[in-house]
Amino acid sequence: MAQIEAVNDMAIAMAGPADAATPARRLWRRIEPTALGAGSIVLLLAVWQLVPDFVPMKAGTKLFFAVPSEIAGTLWQMFATGSIWAPLGVSAGAFGVGLALAIVVGLPLGVMLGRSNTLNAMFDPFITAFNATPRLVFLPLLMLWFGLGLWSKVAIVFLGAVFPLLINTYEGVRNADRLLVNVVRSFGAGEWDTARLVVVPNALPFIVVGLRLAIGRAVLGVVVAEFFGAQDGLGVVMVRAASEFK
Repeated sequence: MAQIEAVNDMAIAMAGPADAATPARRLWRRIEPTALGAGSIVLLLAVWQLVPDFVPMKAGTKLFFAVPSEIAGTLWQMFATGSIWAPLGVSAGAFGVGLALAIVVGLPLGVMLGRSNTLNAMFDPFITAFNATPRLVFLPLLMLWFGLGLWSKVAIVFLGAVFPLLINTYEGVRNADRLLVNVVRSFGAGEWDTARLVVVPNALPFIVVGLRLAIGRAVLGVVVAEFFGAQDGLGVVMVRAASEFK
C-alpha cells in the first residue's frame, strides 16, 4: 500500500504543472485537426506560389506555370462574369444523378451480398472484374449507346462510384458483430429487422468511407468524361482553355 501511495503522490506531483495548462491543451486538441489541415494547405499554396521565383525554369515553362494567385484571379473573374455557372450546372447535374444512382444500387446490393453467401458467390467474380477494369475503357461504348449528352456522363459517374460503395458496404456487413446478430435473432427478429437494427448501423463507418471514395471517383469520372465526350461542362471548359494555352 505504501508503494502505491508513493506512486500516486509522484503522479500527482508530475501532473501538477500540467494542470495549469489544461484549458490551453484542451483548446489545442479541439482545433488541432483544423489548424494542421489549414496550415498544410497554406504551406502548399505558399510553396507553389514561390516556385517560379526560386526554381530555375526555361522562359516557356515559367510562362505557362500557373500559380495560385493567377488561378484564384481567373476563378473570381469567371464567377463575376457568370461564365462558370452554366458548365458548373451541367457537371453538377451529371455528378448528382450518377452518384444518387450509385447509392441507390450500391448500398442495398452490398447489404444483400454481405448477408447472402449464395449471392456473394454468384456476383463476386463480376464485381471483382469490373472493379479492376479502368472506367475509361467503357467511355467509347457509353458514348455510342447514350450519345454525347448527360447520360453517358451519368453512366461513367455511376460506374466509378458504385463499386467503392458496394465493396465497403459488403465488408461492413460481413464484419457485423455476430453476438448482437444472434441476440436480435433470439428475440424473434427476421432478416429485415436484423439488417436494420444491427447490420447496417455496425456497417455505417465502412459505408461512410465508401461514400468518401465514391464522391472522389464521381468527380473524376464526370470531368474526364467531359474531356473526351461532351459538348458542355467543366471538363469542356478545361479542354478549351488548354487549347488556348490559358
